[in-house]
Amino acid sequence: MGYGRAAGGEALDATFAALADPTRRAILARLALGEASVAELGGPFAMSQPAISKHLKVLERAGLVVQAKDGPRRPRRLAPRPLARAAEWLEDYRRFWEASFERLDAMLEEMKGRGKTKGRTRR
Repeated sequence: MGYGRAAGGEALDATFAALADPTRRAILARLALGEASVAELGGPFAMSQPAISKHLKVLERAGLVVQAKDGPRRPRRLAPRPLARAAEWLEDYRRFWEASFERLDAMLEEMKGRGKTKGRTRR
């Protein structure tokens, strides 16, 4: 886990920016079930097709969604690689914080033990 701009940082920026919007996260959740057309993706939302298309463009620029070619249809499908990269990045931080909390727990236990010992020897 380094500091500064890591390799692929712009791709991660685009992924997290795309994931910041609840509509886009819902679109990704739907695509996790299988490919879908723009009309199918827009169905659950109270927004216009152009608005859904704008969300899809953000997801496509981030590499999270790709457009398939099925004759005249152009369904979208999930592209998992950017999500996997984001999960790897988050995993590094999860391990860091988990280790930090384990060290803190050990230190607190040690301090508790010292407090009990000091209390018994003092009279």
